[in-house]
Amino acid sequence: MQRTVFYYNEKDMIEEKNELDDELKKNHNMWMDISDPTDKDITHLESKFSLNKNALDRIRQKSKKPVVKEINQNSKFTILLVLKFNDLRHLESIPLYFYVSDKWLVTIHSNKIDLVTKVKTIIADRKTILQSSIDALYYSIISSIIEDYEQLLTAIELKVFDIEKDAQYRPSRRVLNYLDDLSRQVIILRRYFWDARNVVNYHANMEKDKDDIKYLQIVYNNINQLIEMIQSYQDTINSTRELFSSSISLQINETMRVLTIFSAIVLPLSLLIGVLGLEGFDLNTLHSLPRYLGFLVAVMLSITIITLFVFWKKKWIFSYDKEFLDKKNKKPNERDAT
Repeated sequence: MQRTVFYYNEKDMIEEKNELDDELKKNHNMWMDISDPTDKDITHLESKFSLNKNALDRIRQKSKKPVVKEINQNSKFTILLVLKFNDLRHLESIPLYFYVSDKWLVTIHSNKIDLVTKVKTIIADRKTILQSSIDALYYSIISSIIEDYEQLLTAIELKVFDIEKDAQYRPSRRVLNYLDDLSRQVIILRRYFWDARNVVNYHANMEKDKDDIKYLQIVYNNINQLIEMIQSYQDTINSTRELFSSSISLQINETMRVLTIFSAIVLPLSLLIGVLGLEGFDLNTLHSLPRYLGFLVAVMLSITIITLFVFWKKKWIFSYDKEFLDKKNKKPNERDAT
């Protein structure tokens, strides 16, 4: 277990890594950050702070359900998730446990979360936290976690746009599998955001009379916007699936069109060769060419040219690419004139 204890008031902030100092607790707010505690450490916390047994059982079980429970009139227990994407396909949810009272705050989490550095950054930006109650620090940590959710969604948004381009121009099974994985993660994220909104909503309504609730007033609106964004990303992923199917269909149609044109050209030539070549070629007299060879080549070229000309007039070949390039290269004034 790694433990860091901070004592602070409006005058100073003291960082300790040893045992608790009862003298400092009298005139300071106390924040204790604990990472990777053992069952023995949790039992020691229970006796030291008289913590709620049911709440500590959730910590032992490593519960990941975001929730806030009022233990008594002056203390509450909260679970919130820190979310990370390792490679935008594997979502990692790390629980962060809060036990907050009038004068002290205990946070318990895995060593994958560097909460001490985060809090130091928060306090450096908002010096007024040191002059406020312990709730100001508690609310600020929650607000910071919600802000990290927004950065996570920004990374997802960029990746969704990249996949959309791949689905349109380079559809493959890899893209389809990636869409399925990302869709599953987005659904999980939306559920986590709903749970986080319930936690914020509890504080915003049940503790609205507290002076330090201002640190959470904007967070509720932000989490609602995040839920709307994640829903829009789900819709985008679904439309990307449809775009993927359309791209595959277009590729198949293009392939069949090319094969059909090739067959339409080769079939009459094969028939002509079969009819005119009934006499066959004598391999012993290859130095003397058949009389009808020139006529055969002329007829074959004529059939090929006529077939390509008919396909071109019907705009089955060549014309689409040409029209697209002409429109793309045409100057604005030329377009207006037309």
